[in-house]
Amino acid sequence: MRFVTYASPAGDDRVGLVSGDVVLGADPGVTMVDLLDTGDLAAAAATIGTAPSETVALEGLTLRAPLQPRSLRDFVGFLQHLRNCSGPANMTVDERHERYPPFYFSNVAAVIGPHDDVPVPPGCERFDYELEVAAVIGKAGADIAPADAWDHIAGYTLLCDWSGRDLQIDEMALGLGPAKGKDSANTLGPMLVTADELEPHRHGRGFTAAMTGTVNGEAVSAGSWDDVDWGFDDMIAYASRGTRLRPGDVIGSGTVPSGCLFEHFALDPENFRGWLVPGDEVRLSVEHLGGIRHRIVEGRPVPPLSSGY
Repeated sequence: MRFVTYASPAGDDRVGLVSGDVVLGADPGVTMVDLLDTGDLAAAAATIGTAPSETVALEGLTLRAPLQPRSLRDFVGFLQHLRNCSGPANMTVDERHERYPPFYFSNVAAVIGPHDDVPVPPGCERFDYELEVAAVIGKAGADIAPADAWDHIAGYTLLCDWSGRDLQIDEMALGLGPAKGKDSANTLGPMLVTADELEPHRHGRGFTAAMTGTVNGEAVSAGSWDDVDWGFDDMIAYASRGTRLRPGDVIGSGTVPSGCLFEHFALDPENFRGWLVPGDEVRLSVEHLGGIRHRIVEGRPVPPLSSGY
């Protein structure tokens, strides 16, 4: 099953079930998190399919993020990404990365749809994308064992963690996690694909799925989901340790190797293509999950802070 959230011709946003080249609308006011809270997406899909509120063509629909998550944890699942970035970012891959998968909490208020314009963050001069996948929690739980974690996943979607690299590096030198460097936008989309659709493609710690990215038509990123070092089973087990995951929580995989501009800058600065600027078009895709398309636009000016303490 594939679910979207879209701008209805009736004037509101609705959840829809994708059926071929059409979308079957859920009742007005129902959100994707509401459906996840039922604990049975198959039953929800059957209800929508039997009596849709409307039927609209998928082509040309304005898609929103498939859900507005309750929380968003973004992990470091691909260790080669860290190795590629390690020099300029001062992100050494040490033995702790083999003991647990680190993550940070991202900004759920900054979740955008798969085709929205993306403004450059205020004050940023090194703007970047990050090509990732995300698991959407569909079953609540705490202290989840890795062997049970897959049962807590409702489905998957593409995630782009937009990053102001100069802001991020400056902030993280203070010993804290990323703040304004990763606070402006997070793309989810174009749809939520239920976990059963991915099962035939399971391989290694992930799935056989090509992950690609282009900027202005130029191929920049090419990787595969099954290269991941920490699978979603371990990420969910770690995320739920001593706390509770809820339906609608989102777990990000971290960036696939080659899946951001920073890696290319770190590995070959002399031939670096440059950072994202207004007018650029970024296209990212993950096999089985679909693709997103964004235009980079001007950001807002930086209002000055007061001086001193």
